[in-house]
Amino acid sequence: MPSPKQQFLAAYDREHETTMRVLRAFPPEKADLQPHPKCKTAKDLAWVFVVERGLGTHVMNDAFAKGGPEGEIPQAPETYGEVLEALEHAHAEFRALVEGLSDESMNETVKFFTAPKTMGDVPRLEFLWFLVNDQIHHRGQFSIYLRMADARVPSIYGPTADEPWM
Repeated sequence: MPSPKQQFLAAYDREHETTMRVLRAFPPEKADLQPHPKCKTAKDLAWVFVVERGLGTHVMNDAFAKGGPEGEIPQAPETYGEVLEALEHAHAEFRALVEGLSDESMNETVKFFTAPKTMGDVPRLEFLWFLVNDQIHHRGQFSIYLRMADARVPSIYGPTADEPWM
């Protein structure tokens, strides 16, 4: 039976591929689409996936216990294509970080937000699953952007109007 870390990595890779299918379906020329003033542009929402890998690196290295991550959130690159390239790179780097951790360290705690303005101890493995779930959440948001851009919505967990299974 695969270890919890191996189970996570399999899901992480599977969800990343699904996310990339969704992001690649978006027309790059519409990267400035912003459905509402409180919403991010499509490019900036896609950039969230990259930023979260950086946050993941900080948390897995327990940066919040050491005073917090250094610096500000990096700005998205100029083009949508560069965002997708950065995400592929960030995915590979974060995967390598997790793969390099021992199975035992997966149950060690790191500092992360447990409530508004509240830090607490969270097992590394629990935090990793939080990241995957948050990716799924943002991917769902992004699928709405696809519809608004008149793009095809690929299959995520089952058929769509654009990719029926029957």
